[in-house]
Amino acid sequence: MLKFIKHNMDTISGIEIYPIISLLIFFIFFVGLYTWVFTYKKEKIDEMNHLPFSDEKDDNQKFNH
Repeated sequence: MLKFIKHNMDTISGIEIYPIISLLIFFIFFVGLYTWVFTYKKEKIDEMNHLPFSDEKDDNQKFNH
């Protein structure tokens, strides 16, 4: 089965750039995600960490001030 796919891919001109582009997109995405995670503010992470455990009274007090 791979012979059929490989033969068809060989006949398409310029197709060798697509694996390089997909690898670059994959690499850039995860490098960007890595930098976003490690530059995120610690206070915001702590605030989001406590969201499931906060009740409505605490939420209303935060928004009223």
